[in-house]
Amino acid sequence: MSAHRKVALASSVIGAVVVALDGTVLTIAQPTLQRELHASFAEVQWTSTGYLIAVAGLLVFAGRLGDRYGHQRLFTIGMLGFGAASAGIGFASGVRWVIALRVVQGVFGALLQPATLGMLRAAFPPDRLGMPIALRTSAIGVAAAAGPLVGGVLVTQLGWRAVFFLNVVPALVLGVLASAVRAPHPGPLPSAGPARLDLPGAALLAVTLACLVHTLVGVPGHGWSPSAVLGLLTAVGAGLVLVRHERRTGDPLLPPEVLGSPVVGAALGILVLASAAMFGTLFVASYVLQSELGMDPLRTALAALPGGVAMVLGAPWAAVLMRRYGARRTTAAGLVLLALGVSVLFRAAAAVPVGGGFLLLGAGFAAVMVTATAVVVRHAPLGSAGVAGGLQQTAMNVGPVLGVATAATLATMTDGLRTALPVLACTALVGVPAALRLPDMGERRATPAGSLRHHGGS
Repeated sequence: MSAHRKVALASSVIGAVVVALDGTVLTIAQPTLQRELHASFAEVQWTSTGYLIAVAGLLVFAGRLGDRYGHQRLFTIGMLGFGAASAGIGFASGVRWVIALRVVQGVFGALLQPATLGMLRAAFPPDRLGMPIALRTSAIGVAAAAGPLVGGVLVTQLGWRAVFFLNVVPALVLGVLASAVRAPHPGPLPSAGPARLDLPGAALLAVTLACLVHTLVGVPGHGWSPSAVLGLLTAVGAGLVLVRHERRTGDPLLPPEVLGSPVVGAALGILVLASAAMFGTLFVASYVLQSELGMDPLRTALAALPGGVAMVLGAPWAAVLMRRYGARRTTAAGLVLLALGVSVLFRAAAAVPVGGGFLLLGAGFAAVMVTATAVVVRHAPLGSAGVAGGLQQTAMNVGPVLGVATAATLATMTDGLRTALPVLACTALVGVPAALRLPDMGERRATPAGSLRHHGGS
């Protein structure tokens, strides 16, 4: 493997881990942060919400910047900025500084996240992308599973500031490494040239996603209040204006060869549905296991551990299955496993069946995430790989808040949170018809000829 491919793979994997670990350890640190900074609950919530809004609103535009100026360059800027913002939060004197710097951290996080996929698309031939994406998925699973433990140890021994200092050294090392290794020029791309950036489209998309995410994040705590309804209507209105603008502009932010592709559109929809079912279920299960089954937080974490293990080990197997049976069958099987896991958790009343439900949940989600992500990245032209990566990351940000908001809404309309689980299982199964639109043969056969040409024939 060439030095460039090694750096691209290491940067993609470790960069994704840094971002995933940051979110999980923050959850553990928030109570201590609130107490030591004398902050309100709403202010502490904004340390997460501000970051999420900044990321969701800028991911696609950041991907377009990567397409134009180079994914490795954007990754370097994003990683160095992410580390610097983390250090700033560690030295913050008040919660307002923490919130402001978390927003800054979200901006740099938006720059680096699409680049982690764009660099893989540029470094590896399209028919070899499955395993790098699987390794990236496994690493995210390790970070998600280890995050609570790492966060608990750091907060207990060193205080809440340590969870932010944790990011600084890896971010600086990765940023310097990525800047030191020069990526080979991919050759002339059809999208290269004097095309201007679609700033109005970027602004409209940012407003749409920011309003949508802010509304959905607030639903579990406040329900569908008038402000939530207004936020949703604003998101819909901005989205309609965005569609009209993108159809008329000569250089759209969302190129038709990406969003106009039925394969890419189906894969993005599947990612939203699967992540909504997965994270909505995790939200419900954490309450059900503790309030209904009487488990303490440690036993709850141990009961859910098989899910993390299945995700870590299942991602490489998903890449192998996708190469052998195609994305269509692998994704459909993953969605069925995901729905089955949710159904088992709905009926479970003891630790063993709960562990089995989480096992199915993790295995199914790993299969869907690997295959659908590979389809999105592979079937987008190389000149739009950043936009494709931004759309994939957007789906993975919107889906979880949609799933949690759905579960919380159903809980207010029914007898409890557990009754939301059948709906979440059906949410996963809704993705099966979309999976039937994905390629039905091996990775090599399913690769568009144009993708190989754009890759320089590799």
